[in-house]
Amino acid sequence: MELASGPAEDVMGSVMMQFAGGRGAELSARLDLPDGVPRAFALFAHCFTCSKDTKAASYVARAMAEAGFGVLRFDFTGLGGSGGDFASTNFSSNVDDLVAAADWLRAHHGAPAVLVGHSLGGAAVIAAAHRISDARAVVTIGAPCDPGHVRKQFERDLALIEREGEAQVSIAGRAFTISRAFLDDLDGQQQVQRIRALGRALLVMHSPVDGVVAVDNARRVFEAAMHPKSFVSLDGADHMLSRVEDARFAAGVIAAWAGRYVEPAAAGSDQVPAGLVRVAERGTGKFANAVSTARHTILADEPVTVGGTDLGLSPYELLQAALGACTTMTLRMYADMKKLPVRRISVDLRHDKVHAEDCVDCESATAKIDRIERVLRIDGELDESQRERLLAIADRCPVHRTLHGSVEVLTRLESSASRGDT
Repeated sequence: MELASGPAEDVMGSVMMQFAGGRGAELSARLDLPDGVPRAFALFAHCFTCSKDTKAASYVARAMAEAGFGVLRFDFTGLGGSGGDFASTNFSSNVDDLVAAADWLRAHHGAPAVLVGHSLGGAAVIAAAHRISDARAVVTIGAPCDPGHVRKQFERDLALIEREGEAQVSIAGRAFTISRAFLDDLDGQQQVQRIRALGRALLVMHSPVDGVVAVDNARRVFEAAMHPKSFVSLDGADHMLSRVEDARFAAGVIAAWAGRYVEPAAAGSDQVPAGLVRVAERGTGKFANAVSTARHTILADEPVTVGGTDLGLSPYELLQAALGACTTMTLRMYADMKKLPVRRISVDLRHDKVHAEDCVDCESATAKIDRIERVLRIDGELDESQRERLLAIADRCPVHRTLHGSVEVLTRLESSASRGDT
């Protein structure tokens, strides 16, 4: 071990990834995760010519993650960080991208129980729903009833597009190429029939002062839909949900409403007796596990490079975390007891397999041994003798002693009778 100084890195509750879209382009995506086991997974579709990182997408996804949902948001082909050419896309290709995103989410983490779409993304999730059979609920935010509504954003160029076959138009200050094939695809959408045949719960959210997609669109969607259906007014919000309080309100309503339609959290996350740690596969990836106690749940996983989905710490990272947490807690107890001016304690840990010949205390010089290196950071006005004393105290933490002691692990199979199997 050695002592050092410096800030610790922040841990973000989201994971970046890429996957193939519906027509082959590499799509850029972000998975926002709650602190514990996700109660369900949701798929978020952004607005026309937007990206996964707009305020509406970011605010809603993060707020839903705080409410316990895992939320996958991604850039459609040709937008944001995704590959492909936007000029070759259309509404139907967006729907294909949504289906591909649902397939990826289902294979690597969990089935998309909730589909959420903002603006044209709302129309897209309705169109995609019949191809995502495990989605239990659909949510639209400021969505048009007819996908052709987006024509209004470049209506001055419609004649040029019809005449020339395509034209470069300006949307929200950015240039996009719109083709006649794009318009033809919009004209071919049978959206009202899709809404009527949706076959799952629908939540329509819309602001009565939406200046981009008039609230009458919400009325038309709601009237076309069959029950169960709900409408919530986003009173005072603009179309882009640019105020965080509007997006958080929308996300809170979505989380509460969708809770009626999603499956409960993975088994093993509740009713764990006090003093017991339960580790159970989540069924959402090859190695993903829920690690639960009577009051807390965290995730364990392996990196993508070895076949995992990187949802949580690996087993060796959990081991290092246990040693690191025990170290800082022991040092804090000692510093407070001795009234030492310690402001903050942190520790970096690294696990390696090293040759025993590098270890002066090892009995064998041929095998490899496990070595964990700790680097302590202790902020405070301490003299050298106080720092050396704290360094010595670090080796007295209970987990450190356990790792250096004789540990007996007894493993047995639970009987079928105790499980209630027949």
